[in-house]
Amino acid sequence: MEIKADTTVCIGAGMCALTAPQLFDQSEDEGTVLVLQREVPPELEDTVRRAVTLCPSGAISAT
Repeated sequence: MEIKADTTVCIGAGMCALTAPQLFDQSEDEGTVLVLQREVPPELEDTVRRAVTLCPSGAISAT
């Protein structure tokens, strides 16, 4: 599984960073999503799916 993020639609809600702090953070300048690790370990795939579902702007996806 790989994470993709579109910072042009991110509203900085921070749900991704709260749900999976191992994989997401927020930019200190703009508050938008930062992907810390694009390749997701199998044990974190469910957590990433939850983060994608909780993202209010649809800025993150996982394939």
